[in-house]
Amino acid sequence: MSPLKLIFLSLVAILPFASPASVQTQTQVPKADTESWNDVQFTVPLNQKVDLLIQGTVRIGGNLTTPVDDRWGFGFNYKVWKYVTLNELYFHREAKPPNGRQEREDRLTFGATLRVPVRKFTLIDRNWFERRWRAPQVDAWRYRNRLQVEHPFKIGKAKFTGHVSDEVFHDWSQHIWVRNRFMVGAYHAFNKHFTLDVFLMRQNDGRTRPGDLNVIGTQWRFRM
Repeated sequence: MSPLKLIFLSLVAILPFASPASVQTQTQVPKADTESWNDVQFTVPLNQKVDLLIQGTVRIGGNLTTPVDDRWGFGFNYKVWKYVTLNELYFHREAKPPNGRQEREDRLTFGATLRVPVRKFTLIDRNWFERRWRAPQVDAWRYRNRLQVEHPFKIGKAKFTGHVSDEVFHDWSQHIWVRNRFMVGAYHAFNKHFTLDVFLMRQNDGRTRPGDLNVIGTQWRFRM
């Protein structure tokens, strides 16, 4: 058999195996993404110390081209002290990252938020413990700590509150700190019933795909 014929037959033999691998490489879930996160939250005061929260979220990913995450939930805030609020929340999540598998999650969150005014600044320390029932991933516990600083400012006669925060995540199923989120933004209270928060966020996560995110987000908060 001539060398040229041997090379041709070899290429024909490996072609069926090479093509799927090439497609898989081209369609794998990306490591990074640019997304838009949009939350709508309703707060219903039940009494002077307890609020009912209802929230829905839509996240647009795939570099702002397609919905990748939808979630809804409800919970309660309990103001137990002047500076301390206890948090109890439930979320249901349906997601499909670009080129990825469908994901489902039910999540229970328990935690506390410390809010302390320091002159014109407000320091906020939020601590959350989450139980996550997930598919196809394994169930897990997660701890989240977010430190935030707020400061009021004006543009003309309009009053705003700027905020900067950093949040870290510890996943007990992996026994490591898996995620960091840095956020900067501002919110404006149009009246006592409606506040709009706009923010930019950078997430770094080496365990999730996509884990490294650039996010522009809005939170529409209504108080009944």
